[in-house]
Amino acid sequence: MDVLKLIDEIEDIVEEGSTIPFSKKVMVDMDEILDIIKEIRLRLPDEIKQASWIKDEKQRILAEAQRDADNILNEAEYKLEELIDQEGISKAAKERAAEIINNAQKNAKEIRLGAMEYADSLLEETQENLKEIITILNENRKELRGVD
Repeated sequence: MDVLKLIDEIEDIVEEGSTIPFSKKVMVDMDEILDIIKEIRLRLPDEIKQASWIKDEKQRILAEAQRDADNILNEAEYKLEELIDQEGISKAAKERAAEIINNAQKNAKEIRLGAMEYADSLLEETQENLKEIITILNENRKELRGVD
């Protein structure tokens, strides 16, 4: 069960609790709520680990994109040298090589940007989930303190 489901369960318990007449207070089973909160505390590190994994994955993707870009550039340079070595096409070889390098640089840049955008969107989604969880936890704690 993930953290959001546990929070939904707390919400259900509060909504189904016995209301105190003429107030917004609700009587709930404190042990049941505390058990769920303990479970949330146990699972919350998993959410944080997931955010850390996403960060690591972003670094891996960027490193892989850089390796790919380097390989493309090395291949382009190698092809450039081959073309230059051939007689009579030196100028065409230089132009073609420059075009290959330019395309390789564009592709490398697109790969890096795409990887960064992907990792950023994953981090943003996790951040928003964590914000929701914290907000709900704070609200539930306030409600629990009000039951006294």
